Amino acid sequence: MATISRPQATNNHSHQHGVVVEEIEGLIRVHKNGYIERPSTIPSVPCTNATARDVVIDKFSNLWARIYVPSHPGANNLPVLVYFHGGGFCVGSAAWSCYHEFLSNLACKASCVIVSVNYRLAPENRLPAAYDDGVNAVMWVKQQALSQSCEQKWWLSRCNLSSLFISGDSAGANIAYNVTTRLSNEHSVLKPLRLKGTVLIQPFFGGEARTWSEKHATQPPHSALTLSNSDVYWRLSLPLGANRDHPWCNPLANGVAKLRDLRLPAIMVCVSELDILKDRNLELCNALTSLGKKVETVMYKGVGHAFQVLHNSQLSHPRTQELVSHIKAFINQ
Repeated sequence: MATISRPQATNNHSHQHGVVVEEIEGLIRVHKNGYIERPSTIPSVPCTNATARDVVIDKFSNLWARIYVPSHPGANNLPVLVYFHGGGFCVGSAAWSCYHEFLSNLACKASCVIVSVNYRLAPENRLPAAYDDGVNAVMWVKQQALSQSCEQKWWLSRCNLSSLFISGDSAGANIAYNVTTRLSNEHSVLKPLRLKGTVLIQPFFGGEARTWSEKHATQPPHSALTLSNSDVYWRLSLPLGANRDHPWCNPLANGVAKLRDLRLPAIMVCVSELDILKDRNLELCNALTSLGKKVETVMYKGVGHAFQVLHNSQLSHPRTQELVSHIKAFINQ
């Protein structure tokens, strides 16, 4: 198999690169000369057992995925979940230890096969690069299914290909939403896959006008997403010259009617009570519901953004168990 190359942490000699123009402490630093640092605050981990392997999707764009199967043998005809990690489009990896732990657990507890996509990051690759990678990842799953690839038999043989779900958290949920909207009117293109639903975990959206939760939400200690960090992510990831009312950031900016013609599958939106994104998440749920779309909204009390991967409160563990249980029910209904 082709070698998967991962960006190396670049946290030395930053003084050589002059003025820092954008920074999120501990995660990313962008210099005026274009040099970008991503300190290795969260470690990347290799696959260490037979239940997870890395696969190359497109060697030219270095698009790859980590595929998880449940550890219990004999479980077949399983739903397939194509998953996108969070990180404001600018940081993160399918190899990050927090995602490896969360998705290994989810595959086992929810009895599904998970394809965790390592998409291109901004600002080197601004949107829609991540959306393109997301669509390409889904189409790669389709090609493996059509070719009955021997190399991928270890996970393909356990899948129910007519039970495909797209999911992600934070920016990854934004990607999942936009990949879903791209594919929702193209059912024939996906065959033999059938897109049955989308799971959006704390989806990362924004807008020029601030919501109440963006301005006033009480943030837990060590919050994963502040308003200032959110603004930095959008400045680095949206097309140059775009503002936060660009439809990739604010799908409601041009009015609810623009979403009417979308043939969306069932959607579950997982909202954190203490998240600055809470109001935006609920606004999207209400808008889609008003158009007759099938939307299930679940609120997780007492926790903030990305609680399921950062474990940054006493409630993180029980709420993560609830989240996994809700996803299991949704993808097996």
